[in-house]
Amino acid sequence: MYQEKVKVLWNDKVENEYYRIGLTCHRGYSGAKPGQFIMLHFPGPIAPFLPRPFSIHRIIKTGGRTAGIEILYKVVGEGTKKLSGCKKGDIVAILGPLGNGFSFLDHYKRIFIVAGGVGVAPMLFLASYLQKKGVEPSECMVFLGGRSKDDLLCSDDFLRIGMKIHLTTDDGSVGDQCFVTHPLEIALEEDRPDIIYACGPLEMLKCVVGIAEKHKVTCQVSIETIMACGMGACLGCAVERKETSDNYMHVCLDGPVFDASVLHL
Repeated sequence: MYQEKVKVLWNDKVENEYYRIGLTCHRGYSGAKPGQFIMLHFPGPIAPFLPRPFSIHRIIKTGGRTAGIEILYKVVGEGTKKLSGCKKGDIVAILGPLGNGFSFLDHYKRIFIVAGGVGVAPMLFLASYLQKKGVEPSECMVFLGGRSKDDLLCSDDFLRIGMKIHLTTDDGSVGDQCFVTHPLEIALEEDRPDIIYACGPLEMLKCVVGIAEKHKVTCQVSIETIMACGMGACLGCAVERKETSDNYMHVCLDGPVFDASVLHL
């Protein structure tokens, strides 16, 4: 991992309260895996005391070399509101890459990706990673869900890669008016994938895990949670382990990506 002060390359508004910020980074990020994250210290003298975790959304390449990382985030509080005001050339501090990312086996050919809202952040990185691993994009189905059309992000990015997309919204403004897990289960019944990768709100993940267990499909989930340190010191990001004497794991060290079979959600 690398602790460093980095420059803001851009900080562009995507939709309503969603932004993409580009940051310079150590060349060691070339080895980062989808699902890993950084801890970001907000700029300024009146910034929040504690850093916040953000999934790596994309690796920025220049001339074939790693030049930076991109973070997709939503303005939800004081810290991210302050972050949205950063300009090109501003300095922020980051620590990373941290945690365990998604794992891939060579026999994975047909893949389902499920994302709810800003849970799509690590999944674009994952999609690019799968393509480099030789997975045929047309064999991948991406299920994106959100409250409204403004919460559906990155659909064009997945389409450019060549992956199939299924959109759902709670209000019916785009795609089907239902939870994203509804078309997921229908698709599972029609054509079983080798693995499901998912990231989003906890209730969505619970449902995805239940569907995966029902259909006996391998499933990995990335858990979003508040962290104070990102390195296991504060022990504030505990999740319950299934059927073991060692009852808890920590999202920052053991995750944020977990095999669904070990979690008690």
